Amino acid sequence: MPVTPQPNLRLLAPAQAAEILGVTVDEVVALVQSAQLRGVRVGVPATLRIAEHSITEYLDEQAELERLSALWNESNEASFPELWGTGIVRHAD
Repeated sequence: MPVTPQPNLRLLAPAQAAEILGVTVDEVVALVQSAQLRGVRVGVPATLRIAEHSITEYLDEQAELERLSALWNESNEASFPELWGTGIVRHAD
């Protein structure tokens, strides 16, 4: 069954994606192979192209993971006596 092209679909070369992400081309290829980026092989000989919107989605996911990690670390830094207002205060302000 033929796939209808998306009007705003922009495909990038691995080097372009690597420049946007600030990583190497090999890391971009690894991200495609691990399905963290959406890529497709086009042409003869087949060359890898990465969907631009998948880079945006990947960066959004990474930002969310970083936010959740920061919240987790922050919650681990708090001591319960500090929260309850009793006991030893480790991080006095």
